[in-house]
Amino acid sequence: MRAEPLAAPIVLALALAGCSLAPAYHPPVSTVPPAFKETATPPGWTAATPLDGQPRGPWWIAFGDPVLNDLEDRAERASPTLADALARYDAAQAEARIDQSGLFPQVGVNGQAGRQRVSADRPLSQGSAVTYDNVVLGGSLSYEVDLWGRIRDGVKASRAEVVASGADLASARLSLQAAVADAYARLRGLDAQADLLQRSAEAFGRAYDLTVTRHDGGIVSGIDVNRARTVLANARAQISAIANARAATEHEIAALTGATASDFTIAPRVQPPLAPPVPAGTPSELLQRRPDIAAAERRLYAANARIGVARAAFFPSLTLGLSGGWQSTNGSLLSAPNSFWGLGPVTSLLTLFDGGRRHAQVRLSRAQYDELAAAYRTTVLTAFRQAEDALAANRYLAAQAVDQRDAAQAAARTSDLALTRYRDGASDYLEVVTAQTAALDAQRTLIGVETDRARASIALVKALGGAPSQDR
Repeated sequence: MRAEPLAAPIVLALALAGCSLAPAYHPPVSTVPPAFKETATPPGWTAATPLDGQPRGPWWIAFGDPVLNDLEDRAERASPTLADALARYDAAQAEARIDQSGLFPQVGVNGQAGRQRVSADRPLSQGSAVTYDNVVLGGSLSYEVDLWGRIRDGVKASRAEVVASGADLASARLSLQAAVADAYARLRGLDAQADLLQRSAEAFGRAYDLTVTRHDGGIVSGIDVNRARTVLANARAQISAIANARAATEHEIAALTGATASDFTIAPRVQPPLAPPVPAGTPSELLQRRPDIAAAERRLYAANARIGVARAAFFPSLTLGLSGGWQSTNGSLLSAPNSFWGLGPVTSLLTLFDGGRRHAQVRLSRAQYDELAAAYRTTVLTAFRQAEDALAANRYLAAQAVDQRDAAQAAARTSDLALTRYRDGASDYLEVVTAQTAALDAQRTLIGVETDRARASIALVKALGGAPSQDR
């Protein structure tokens, strides 16, 4: 019966524990066009389904290169960048578990055993010293009643951070995959340029030998010899420059895949750069697929929950206590006469004056929410800009490649004709040098355009949050 006066406020406290002081959360609304500007996709309706948590690959298999496939697998296994993002995700999960523990009672056990002698002259003594055993076995329970939702809002915030950290991990993985593919595309472009320069240098060498022979026969002047030698030397110098750039790109790939640059090599290989088509989908799918957008939205939700945590500090906290066990100075310990228990203490704490700290904390929480709301909008705008940039690059580079291929073919024919005319004595070597230089520049530009097309396809995959055709 004595517990009844204490039970009533406890029941009331438990009833109030459903409160939350966090503002009602409304997901941010973004204006989404019906189609991308740089595509001819007709407007239409698409069912909105969150796709940010779905796998992003293996989208690179569309390039049909087993070496690239192996590099992507190695990066997944050994990249320190990915390991760093995974560690942050694990840390976020651990922090969420720590916050979630506040929802449950804290239970402990304790034991004590000792032998003690007390003085005969102690206060309230009977005039004799006493020696006795003291054995205590008990437990305690402490539980903070979440009256104003402080703990629950903290748990909501930490769980949202876990989801955001998982999206960060997905972003890191997609960025790593794109970085490996981009570096590999540049490497193969450099291989193609090296092959072109090597073949050109051999052709220029034959032309130089022809000029020397004609000069020795008194047919041409030394100017033609020097012009031929200049073209040949320039080609050889560019071979060394390309080799230097290739070495740096190979070292970049080594770092991306978690390998030591000193022990890492990729055999040179000449192959036509591939730019597989990437379906753009619709702008609404972009918002659903991009993991960085999902991370920004979850952090905004967490910031909203933390406003509730800050506001709850203005109200009193309530902690319930319970203890019990057995205590004995002799005889059997675990018997009914030796038991004890206590309900309480029930403690309540309310800060009356803190110099404006709680008000400042609420303002800080609201400012952080506003900051993350702006960051979310920036992330969305950046996503659309990157998607439109990549779509435009794919579109215009495809048209540029057609014209550049035509230019390269025409320049090659001109170079052949100019050399034939020179052999026949119909022109001087300046015409040959001009034609050879133009042909080499046109062919190198074509290789660069084809490499850029492959890189643009990779950039589009990254901008869209993964290749839609691979995970739909």
